[in-house]
Amino acid sequence: MTPTAPPAPRRRESGWASAGRALRSGLGNATRIAGAGFARAGRSIAPVTGVVTPTGWIVLAAAAGAFVLAGVFGWVEFLFLGATLVAAVLLATATLFGRAQYRVEIALEPVRVVAGERAMGRMLVANAAQRQAPPTRMELPVGAGVAEFRVPSLAPGAAQEELFAAPTARRAVIPAGPALSVRGDQLGLVRRTVRWTDVIELFVHPVTARLQPSAAGLVRDLEGEVTPVVTDNDISFHALRAYEPGDPLRNVHWRTTARTGTLMVRQFEETRRSELVLVQSTDAAHYASDDEFELAVSVMASLAVQVLRDGTTMHVVTDDLRLRTATPTALLDDTARIEPVSGVHASLRDLARAQTSRLAAPSVVLLVAGSQLPVAEFRSVQRLFGADTTVLAFRAEHGAPSGIRSVGLPVATVGRLDELAAIVRSVRG
Repeated sequence: MTPTAPPAPRRRESGWASAGRALRSGLGNATRIAGAGFARAGRSIAPVTGVVTPTGWIVLAAAAGAFVLAGVFGWVEFLFLGATLVAAVLLATATLFGRAQYRVEIALEPVRVVAGERAMGRMLVANAAQRQAPPTRMELPVGAGVAEFRVPSLAPGAAQEELFAAPTARRAVIPAGPALSVRGDQLGLVRRTVRWTDVIELFVHPVTARLQPSAAGLVRDLEGEVTPVVTDNDISFHALRAYEPGDPLRNVHWRTTARTGTLMVRQFEETRRSELVLVQSTDAAHYASDDEFELAVSVMASLAVQVLRDGTTMHVVTDDLRLRTATPTALLDDTARIEPVSGVHASLRDLARAQTSRLAAPSVVLLVAGSQLPVAEFRSVQRLFGADTTVLAFRAEHGAPSGIRSVGLPVATVGRLDELAAIVRSVRG
């Protein structure tokens, strides 16, 4: 029998592998320790380096380059240049010293407006210290811009009030704040800010059209709308049938049973409260322009607000949002947050399926989209729901003649918002 080869080579390979693993583990630990050390060092010096602006860092880099050139080539001029640049940064840091105590308040009036209406803001800066406060500069971000105010020297308890206007030309949620006091030099080499307030929001609601009561819901009901669906438990009596095992005894009609000698039970027609789902596509590819997108949002908001005023249960969904429907104000606040998206859902059918899969079966589905969406996609959404569900489509096409056509379901083209009320009346007719 051939003897087994000694396992020494495998032990040597195992030893090399163990050494490699130990080396990699050691390097990994050293890297983590070094990284943690650099992070701690960065956090410790951040208060110092954070006050230097990008312009300041450029000046310091230029000073370092001047010192290198002076050392390599012996050019005294670059030595003086480097010293001058460093001195400029050091002198600029003198403007950072000093401390003030302010009480700062910002307020918006009103906090909700319709696009195009005017909204004003107020910022109050008061000296909360027991000594004279030096002059300072206050910055207040408002939307995409920054409002700057010069606050003079204030005596203890004195205050300075400044007014500002918020941009409300288009629907949006406009953040105002935080209010910052700014210290720094005139060249912008260093800058230190102190935050005094939180951010407050201005809601710019979309323009909406006033619709007639019950015009948007399309289904009027008080106790519920009777449907052709037959059920064993409801309030609308339909007919009698023979008893089957498992039927509840409370549905037995005893008079008919006594007369015929056969157990008979009641059947009912199902009644259903109006349940409305409003689906708006916010895919940018479905709209020809920003104005068309805003028109679609206004159409959706107009329909949704009237449905809420009618007291109909509803859900409003977009590609990436599910809007609150507790009150018209809450809904309009959420419509101010709607933004165009891209590629969230492959089609309008996918959007409707994903956003309504966990909702109760609706009695009415309203679809809102832009002119770039093929009409066939509305038909594909209609096939998602049962025959008892009414599906209507609203197609925003800015500037186009308004009208209604039927492609298996009513598709209303809305060219101007002020024509929406007439279109909805025509759909109901």
